[in-house]
Amino acid sequence: MNAVDYRGRTTLITGASSGLGAEFARQMAARGSGLVLVARREDRLKELAGQLSATHGVAVETITMDLAVDGSGELLAAEVDRRGIKVSAVINNAGFGTYGRFHEEDPQRLRQEVGLDVMAVVDISRAFIGRLRAHGEGVLVNVASMAAYQPVPNMAVYAATKAFVLSFTEALWQENRGTGLRVLALSPGATKTEFFDVVGTEDAAGGTRMQTSEEVVRTALKALDRKNPPPSVISGGMNRVMAFAGRFASRRTVVRMVDRMSAPRTA
Repeated sequence: MNAVDYRGRTTLITGASSGLGAEFARQMAARGSGLVLVARREDRLKELAGQLSATHGVAVETITMDLAVDGSGELLAAEVDRRGIKVSAVINNAGFGTYGRFHEEDPQRLRQEVGLDVMAVVDISRAFIGRLRAHGEGVLVNVASMAAYQPVPNMAVYAATKAFVLSFTEALWQENRGTGLRVLALSPGATKTEFFDVVGTEDAAGGTRMQTSEEVVRTALKALDRKNPPPSVISGGMNRVMAFAGRFASRRTVVRMVDRMSAPRTA
């Protein structure tokens, strides 16, 4: 495999109204890819679509949809078909996290978190993977997290959903070897996005240095461009060191250390 040529192709990106999703859209448009941008905030989607179309001369469609519903993949695929769009790359970026001790969390909010972070990824991947395989040079990126590599007290559900995404995507990578489909799990660490606004605190970052969205997306696209793309990639050298170092400590030690890092900061 060589570097991906996105010209004349169409990439579907979920969670595209801000953060990593919007940055994926910018960098993919700069590479010549047409776009289908999916999120709940229609005004932001349309503003971004107008900017990218004017700057890069690519076709940009927007779909306003809440993906945290049953069958979101089938609904999204049906809408793409209705518009006559042929998608050759999918980036599952939509998701959010909650912060706090599990016994104090809102049950409905937790159900929404699992629905968007897990079920929507499965639904959308299943709805589009046949098309991506048939393309011959399709791309599927599922955004996981550094939280996938260890339990994270105060973000117990979020870390577990991202562990699922990492395992699920790496399995798909193996299943699709030799088909031409490039499958990648992207694991950012703390990143300067609206994620922490939704979470409600930057304490969830554990005091680590935040990367920019540009850095994270460049890491993903560089990995996809390799002759033999890996099943997963961690963005940030220190994040990679931390994930590797965790293999040499006991589970007890790791979860206690992460608990100290993720605990609420006191003034």
